[in-house]
Amino acid sequence: MIYFVEDDENIRKLVCYALSKEGYEIKGFSDSKELWQEMLNTVPELLMLDIMLPGEDGLSILKKIRTSSRTEDIPVIMLTAKGSEFDKVTGLDSGADDYIAKPFGMTELVSRVRAVLRRSGRIKNNESKSYLVGNLYVNPEKHIIEVSGKTVTLSYKEYYLLLVLLEADGKVVKRDELLSKVWGEYYDESRTLDVHIRKLRVKLEEAGELIKTVKNIGYKLGGNDNE
Repeated sequence: MIYFVEDDENIRKLVCYALSKEGYEIKGFSDSKELWQEMLNTVPELLMLDIMLPGEDGLSILKKIRTSSRTEDIPVIMLTAKGSEFDKVTGLDSGADDYIAKPFGMTELVSRVRAVLRRSGRIKNNESKSYLVGNLYVNPEKHIIEVSGKTVTLSYKEYYLLLVLLEADGKVVKRDELLSKVWGEYYDESRTLDVHIRKLRVKLEEAGELIKTVKNIGYKLGGNDNE
């Protein structure tokens, strides 16, 4: 289920129609009050938020989503008529998974939705693969992360960041590639990546040492020190 909060009725209906035609189940809401009421019953697989909303704006909703253990891992796409770098960075740094500036085409929107759902694990690949690096075990299909047999809980961004590093099989992943794969697009002068790496290391406890910083290039997980 996808929830879409947009006060413009025409846009709301158009987006809901376009995504439903692609086979997605979607519900539209005109404001945060309607959204929170529905969230009491069902948590969506993806949330799309317009930033400029009457009453409580999209950024405020996003912050509440990210601070609740019940909803913190919901993928969120921000939509807004604003196109400034400030709004883009603010939305992504606040925990959004992608950002689409209005006006946008329906083909682009569907592609972004599909990409975010895939990155979040809501769309599964045909082949399942588990990872074991040192004392770190990750099973993406079952969403299991363990360190020395102890379950670890990660936020969506931390989890997908870990998966991207694991998929590199010990090779260095460049900073811009990590930003592109995990946040959907590259943006300059943001310490978001480093902050998430630091949090990830802390949550992985002793396995956090497996994540190596390659100065001025990026990060890697495991592998030889000379790679």
